[in-house]
Order: sequence, then C-alpha cells, then structure tokens
Amino acid sequence: MNRTALYVKPLLSLLVGLTLLAIFPGLGQCGVLTPLELAQKLQARYEETKTMTADFKQSTSVPMSTRKRLGAGKVVISKPGRIRWDYLTPDRQVLISDGKKVSMYVADSAQIVVQPVSQYINSDVTYAFFAGTGNIVRDFKVLPPERQGDASLKAVKLVPKTAHPQVDYLHIWIDENFMVRRLEIVDHFGSITDLAFSNISRNEPVSPEVFVFTPPLGTEIIEQ
Repeated sequence: MNRTALYVKPLLSLLVGLTLLAIFPGLGQCGVLTPLELAQKLQARYEETKTMTADFKQSTSVPMSTRKRLGAGKVVISKPGRIRWDYLTPDRQVLISDGKKVSMYVADSAQIVVQPVSQYINSDVTYAFFAGTGNIVRDFKVLPPERQGDASLKAVKLVPKTAHPQVDYLHIWIDENFMVRRLEIVDHFGSITDLAFSNISRNEPVSPEVFVFTPPLGTEIIEQ
C-alpha cells in the first residue's frame, strides 16, 4: 500500500483484508475454524457490508530503525468504490476515492495528488477489497499466522496470489465476535504498517457528500 505521504503506506493500499470489519453469525465458534474457513466467512459477510465507518490508529516501522511513524483518524467506506481516510494526527491528510479518481491531500505540503483508480490500485493491495471488487479467497493464499499476538484474537496470514510491488503479505486479527480488530501489512523490505480499528459501524447511511473534498485555496493540484 502506498499512499505518497509518510505513514500512509497502508490501507490503503488498500486490502483485501481490512474491511473485513464485520460481525458474523456463529458467536464463539471462531476457535474451531481453519484459516480458509475463517476467510470464507469473512468474505461472505463482507459482501453484505455496504457501508462502514471506523476509527483507526496506525503505526509504520522500518527495518534497522527503532522509530515508528504514528497516525490516527477515521475511515468511511460506501460501496461500490467510495472510500475516505482522514488522518487527523500527527498531520492532516485526506485520501478520497469516488470510484473513478483517488485524491490524496497533504496539508503540510499544501498539495493534492489526483490519479485514476486504475493507477492507484496497483500501489494499494487493499483497495479492491474496500471498494467491493476484491475477494479474499480468490486474491490471496490463506495460511496459518506466523504469530498469534493477542490471545483473545484469531489470526490468519494472507499472501497475494499475484506478486504485488508493494506488499509481501498481510496478517488480520479477528475477535470472538468475528470482527477484524487489526490489520498488518508487510512489504518486501520488511517494513510493517499496523492498523487497529475501533468504534466500527456498518450498513448505516452515508451521505455522498462525505466523498467530496475541496482543498483550501492555494493548494497545488498535481494530476498523475
């Protein structure tokens, strides 16, 4: 996933594994599912998720460095194709897709970069999933996790079936209610982008105006 700015190397690259942030029937049965069965259930419920909002916290770490780049904000999704990520800390950034174009506004540099979705999707492994055109089982090899992490969460590892220029593999962690609480994206250089989600809401009305963004006067517009 490659957002052009700082810590924006995740999601938005975007998933195919994230908005798996849905609640599934069968509470308490998460522990008996194989990784493939879990992925199939995640995909089935995600297909029923038309809109979603959540708060997120993000950290990005790189090999040979103890420093982590941190960010936090809110994500809104309305299928098909509309996504908005608002980074509120440490710096203001907005990434919006209306299904045709992706715009990335960075307040610090007073710039907004605009590119076709077809171009952006090549740098963001999660975009297709968020936008409603991806499929976990079809697009990824589903494997047991390399580590479990929080004992209260179940994890699976996802490896793109087609080599991706930005992503080596992903991990997702799901709680006992079949809700994704964490997404980790690892690139070919070992850099790790970790996203944690909270205050998740799905299938609530979302105004189309949410996906309209007018940058401040004086912002440089870069078309790619």
